[in-house]
Amino acid sequence: MSPAPPPPSRARIRPWLVVGDLALAAAWVCVGALVKLLVYGPLGFGGRPEAEAVKVSLSIVYMFLFAWLEGATGGASYNPLTVLAAAVASHGGPAVYLFTAFVRIPAQVIGAVLGVQLIRFTFPNVGKGARLSVGAHHGALAEGLATFMVVMVSVTLKKKEMKSFFMKTWITSIWKNTIHILSSDITGGIMNPASAFAWAYARGDHTTFDHLLVYWLAPLQATLFGVWVVTFLTKPKKIKEQEVDESKSKKE
Repeated sequence: MSPAPPPPSRARIRPWLVVGDLALAAAWVCVGALVKLLVYGPLGFGGRPEAEAVKVSLSIVYMFLFAWLEGATGGASYNPLTVLAAAVASHGGPAVYLFTAFVRIPAQVIGAVLGVQLIRFTFPNVGKGARLSVGAHHGALAEGLATFMVVMVSVTLKKKEMKSFFMKTWITSIWKNTIHILSSDITGGIMNPASAFAWAYARGDHTTFDHLLVYWLAPLQATLFGVWVVTFLTKPKKIKEQEVDESKSKKE
């Protein structure tokens, strides 16, 4: 008889990740703003069809950079949805969930706010970030659907334990950019509550109902739903059958 497989490893609380979260969140908003300045400024692509292609190409480059930084720091991230999905998918327990919700995510928000303040101080003409161009409920549906599609792919790749860093990052970066382009005219295609809050804070509309619904509530719910769907679909067949049998026996 073959030995029983070891129990799945659970996520642990790693306090040092808070510093990495803050730093990466600040760097993320700065790099994103600098790319736009570069494309529409020195490179002179403003208003030309090639501008979007250049932005996508540069964004793929810095997505690889941030993916490497996330690995080098042991799991720090610039996006609250990433750490939330990881906490839920890892089944780390209440302590991990609370640490993520009340320590890591606030650190990311603070980092993003500091990053926006820094980039606006250094480059006053950087702009004011993406804005909602439709009604709140329409925007929430668009941002939620975009987030759900990105989370589905990201969590699936993680569960499949793809070993190739290049292929994993290439797939996620192309997919994220595709979804971003499709939703950019509606909500900005941000899919990052920390970045959205930071730019909204700079504009002074970070406490409005529209902002909270579109850039916080919708993507957070979409993330939880996406993780649940992937977890259910990737469960081994035997475990699914056991759960069905248990539910039937309880009803009886």
